[in-house]
Amino acid sequence: MHPDFQLWASERLALIETCLEKHLPATNCAPARLHDAMRYSVLGGGKRVRPLLAFASGELSGADQAHVTVAGAAVELIHAYSLVHDDLPCMDNDTLRRGKPTCHIKYDEPTALLVGDSLQSLAFQLLTEIRLTDDPSVQLEMIRHLAFAAGSRGMAGGQAIDLDSVGKILNLPELEFMHIHKTGALIRAAVTLGARCGNKLSETQFKQLDHFSKCMGLAFQVIDDILDAEATTTALGKTAGKDAENNKPTYVSILGIKQARELAQELRQEATGVLGQFGTGALRLQQVTDFIVQREF
Repeated sequence: MHPDFQLWASERLALIETCLEKHLPATNCAPARLHDAMRYSVLGGGKRVRPLLAFASGELSGADQAHVTVAGAAVELIHAYSLVHDDLPCMDNDTLRRGKPTCHIKYDEPTALLVGDSLQSLAFQLLTEIRLTDDPSVQLEMIRHLAFAAGSRGMAGGQAIDLDSVGKILNLPELEFMHIHKTGALIRAAVTLGARCGNKLSETQFKQLDHFSKCMGLAFQVIDDILDAEATTTALGKTAGKDAENNKPTYVSILGIKQARELAQELRQEATGVLGQFGTGALRLQQVTDFIVQREF
């Protein structure tokens, strides 16, 4: 990771952590156990890739950093809720997340269910009670976009397809369709919300950004599948090899490691080609792209 990007990223990760810390309910506020579990599931862990993408696209559009911080935190809360629910026995039945016991193991299943529900609600609370743009209609569009990305035609729908695909053999277009929804929808939302906090982009440029983020959502998942097959549980902070153990279709199971890596690079090149149209303003988006494809955890 380039030292300049490392510093930029660490500064913005600190902003996100402070924002999440501030807006998550305190543990001395009833119901204390639920609030403790919410904070346990969100704070002090994770790559925060989605907020970093929001910050990077916000720089491209000249957005106020404080506004992007709130937008990025909202997306991260949706992501955190999805992880809590995905880990439940009725979904992926995982016991380890971010190097520590999953929420339902640390607390219990009913609490984990309520944690996910509460984090989702909090995300939209942030987007409705804090002014992020000078145009209320733009902020309303941001709320609509995140709701769509999180719902049945986005992340939740992708998870439904994922559950229905266990034990089945999917072709590459079918796998891409699943992950455009399950993983890609929220990544695309992060880029869009960050950029919408500013005012320097045309609608054509927003469409180009969406194409970029579609490529990155798929690349992120390809690398995730490779790491699940190759990395250790310690490195990942979650149980390695779960996809193969659960007989899930992945980019590795369909293409093999070598071709999956080639696909990730192809997606990276396509994303980079889109960013080339934005010039030097897209530097941070390019660096986050490189981080996503080159990561080892």
